[in-house]
Amino acid sequence: MVKGERAMINQSRQEKKAKGVSTPEKGTALKFARFFTNPSIHPYDAIEGGWGHRTAAIYDEKGREIFKQEDIEVPNSWSDLALNVVVSKYFKKSADPEEREKSVRQMVGRVAKTISGWGRDDGYFASPEDGDTFEAELTHVLVNQMAAFNSPVWFNVGLEPKPQCSACFINSVNDSMDSILRLAHTEGMLFKYGSGTGTNLSSIRSSKESLSNGGEASGPVSFMKGYDAFAGVIKSGGKTRRAAKMVVLNIDHPDVEEFINCKADEEKKAWALIDAGYDGSFNGEAYNSVFFQNSNNSVRVTDEFMRAVLEDGDWQTRAVTDPDQVMESFQARGLMNQIAEAAWVCGDPGLQFDTTVNDWHTCPETDRIHASNPCSEYMFLDNSACNLSSLNLMRFRDAEGNFDIDAYLHAIRVMITAQEIIVDRAGYPTPSIERNSHDYRPLGLGYANLGALLMAQGIPYDSPAGLAWAGALAAIMTGEAYRMSAEIAGHTGPFAGYPKNAKAMLGVMRKHRAAVEDIEHDYLPADVSAAAKRVWNEAVSVGEVNGYRNAQATVIAPTGTIAFLMDCDTTGIEPDIALIKYKKLVGGGQFTIVNRTVPEALRRLGYSEDQTNRVVAYIDENDTIEGAPELKEEHLPVFDCAFKPAKGTRSIQYMGH
Repeated sequence: MVKGERAMINQSRQEKKAKGVSTPEKGTALKFARFFTNPSIHPYDAIEGGWGHRTAAIYDEKGREIFKQEDIEVPNSWSDLALNVVVSKYFKKSADPEEREKSVRQMVGRVAKTISGWGRDDGYFASPEDGDTFEAELTHVLVNQMAAFNSPVWFNVGLEPKPQCSACFINSVNDSMDSILRLAHTEGMLFKYGSGTGTNLSSIRSSKESLSNGGEASGPVSFMKGYDAFAGVIKSGGKTRRAAKMVVLNIDHPDVEEFINCKADEEKKAWALIDAGYDGSFNGEAYNSVFFQNSNNSVRVTDEFMRAVLEDGDWQTRAVTDPDQVMESFQARGLMNQIAEAAWVCGDPGLQFDTTVNDWHTCPETDRIHASNPCSEYMFLDNSACNLSSLNLMRFRDAEGNFDIDAYLHAIRVMITAQEIIVDRAGYPTPSIERNSHDYRPLGLGYANLGALLMAQGIPYDSPAGLAWAGALAAIMTGEAYRMSAEIAGHTGPFAGYPKNAKAMLGVMRKHRAAVEDIEHDYLPADVSAAAKRVWNEAVSVGEVNGYRNAQATVIAPTGTIAFLMDCDTTGIEPDIALIKYKKLVGGGQFTIVNRTVPEALRRLGYSEDQTNRVVAYIDENDTIEGAPELKEEHLPVFDCAFKPAKGTRSIQYMGH
């Protein structure tokens, strides 16, 4: 610690004492109370239903074996889907059968023990008993599918000396060949260890500008082809997960029109190849023969551009080498129409709203936010990383099916502490990412299974009550995460970049607190509504005294593979795609996934057991709930999904998403 930092922390402690706030010296650390566990019973021995042994196996659509491992020890409550995903993706692999993981106990223990050991060694816990309590609570949360870390943690923690733990990275690039090629290397190493990355390429001069030696520049879209090719051949984590990347371009970049249409143009080439007889499947020859299949593309738009769209005004692109030089003028609506048409063809490009993103940025005095990770949940500084985890909302219900706020709050504290511990012990691909990770310590706690929770409560996803629940659960999670971050900062000091960003960050925290009032609280149980308000009052008040340990604490991730680990019916905040769905795996194989929440929802809505069984049997036979015997018309919205079933007419409307 440099002299200035020590003086700042000492001054902060004096200010806290003046306000009557407890101010333990750095290193005296955290106390953890038991909530889920009993010190006399190991969490593994307390699992309801006990443990059993099963075979993990995955087969393709023709019944051919893709993966198989026998005699795996697993909690009896886990589904075969969760078992198959965990064993094939996350278990330690080895050429020596004796070195392979053979039990969920080993996998969870590897992660929980390693993180807890780091926490003890780094002085996070006030006593050995607090460290033991934390390890037990974390073990309980993980093995009972209440939460899960992002894939790189399962891939690497306990196996690598400096494990890559973050799923999400944002990288920068400069307008030089050296920087452009270094980005390719950095991305490749991130893919190798199971992470995804995003970059805004707007710093690269356009194809309409000259090089310093007089030649013509290639432009960012040309370099995207090279990045895409590397992503296509480097499997995520060395496993069968596909690499993930995001490419962003600003709306005023001279090559933005080419960028908007590049993926749609390649999509049409793939269609032609399919028409000519080439395999059009996900990993087939048609799509492997065209560019841009390994990235998500997004256009970065400003409020100024969106106003020009609304007012049918003009929009100018500007030279990268001289921003005062106007390159071309477009109709703003014309560009927006091209974005919409391209997205209709292939799903890309998406939009990132630059002005709004930066209005909620906690560290604007350091730099603006320019880009995101591949799925856009993580938006922060260039050359930064975020380790994610997700809470499984369906695991926080009591015996009567009501949401257990106290359990939810405790799990948030456990997971945020675990993620904070990871920051200093993880490995990072470049010195700049490592430096920013240590200086800003961004975390990404989120939740999954919202769609299933709403269905189980008998609440339509696309309804005012559904919106209120989503807002309240996100508010509670984010508020408690920042409150815990502020509590940790009371022991360790805030993140290094906090002092110069303190005013801005506290401003964002107060905006969050104010936003809680926008939730329609009349649709919520009293304890849920009260918790959303309380945690944000505490998050702000404790942060005003202590600062915050983490520049970011929460995101809402898509929660893909780890959703299967947790036996989620729905991923992230999304509704269910369909009541019966099919997932093809990269590398072969297919899962049939039947929504397990329908029976709970029917019982909640007052149907008898016999009526429930008849409705479920009807869904199994018809792939839709429409027309099910004895189902009341007014209850159909509860079961609406993203896709319209082949034999039905209902789906969630676009604004409901």
